[in-house]
Amino acid sequence: MLIDFIQQIFNGLVIGSIYTLIALGLTTIFGILGIAHFAHASVAMFGGYLTFFAISALGLGLLPAMLLAMACGAVLGIVIERVAYHPVRNAPPINAFIIALGLTLVIEKVNLLLFGIDQVIIPTPFNRVIDIGGLTMPELRIYVLLTAAVLVAVMTYLIQRTWIGMAVRAVAQNRAAAVLMGINGNAVSMFVFALSSALGVAAGVLVGALFAVAPGISGGLVVKGFAVLILGGLGSIPGAIIGGALLGITESFASAFISSGYKDVISFLLMIGILLIRPEGLMRRNAR
Repeated sequence: MLIDFIQQIFNGLVIGSIYTLIALGLTTIFGILGIAHFAHASVAMFGGYLTFFAISALGLGLLPAMLLAMACGAVLGIVIERVAYHPVRNAPPINAFIIALGLTLVIEKVNLLLFGIDQVIIPTPFNRVIDIGGLTMPELRIYVLLTAAVLVAVMTYLIQRTWIGMAVRAVAQNRAAAVLMGINGNAVSMFVFALSSALGVAAGVLVGALFAVAPGISGGLVVKGFAVLILGGLGSIPGAIIGGALLGITESFASAFISSGYKDVISFLLMIGILLIRPEGLMRRNAR
């Protein structure tokens, strides 16, 4: 029984790490610009498809293909910010909301035109299964968890320990005051979209390696991302990490001990229960 318990925690952390990557991109964009970027998961699927294309058609290895896709995702994020969101920065919030919905449809259709309607699985060299006292850990899942942990650590370092991160936190706290102090608000916005989109692409690659990349998957991913965003606390990076792990573990336990058909219902019921107790989320956003 203990082995089963630990097994489900491991499985949940793997899935939760992907949710965390999606939520980190969303929470950064929302925390800085106040935009609910619904197209974020569609960008993630674009990255998954692009990685599969780079491996199958260009002959690249998994890591170079993933880095190439993340770079392309960062450029796409900058284009989205400049073309779609920047012109309505001072408009009522409903304008950005409508644009976000429209972007989702546009990117989904672009994915279909470029990559077709078939689902694809990103090939990896990680095929072994490690067994430790009855605890089975597929090598791929270990690498997914480690990759997500490294990306989260890099993002945390960038936001907390670098000058651009200081600028991002200043704009998040008070954009007008930050601009008056000489911070380039436009550059910060572009950096945030580039970083968030690169993280989203990484999540799409991990989804494609673990499961598959297919039309329609982005809808479920963005819902889970926003669920983690709200559960952890709007704009809170530690909250997104904790919320992603909690949601993933809850789904894993629900699938293993109740029914996979009810895992989403159970996990969202838990989220609702937590929010009834703590409406601000598990962790308040740190404004410092």
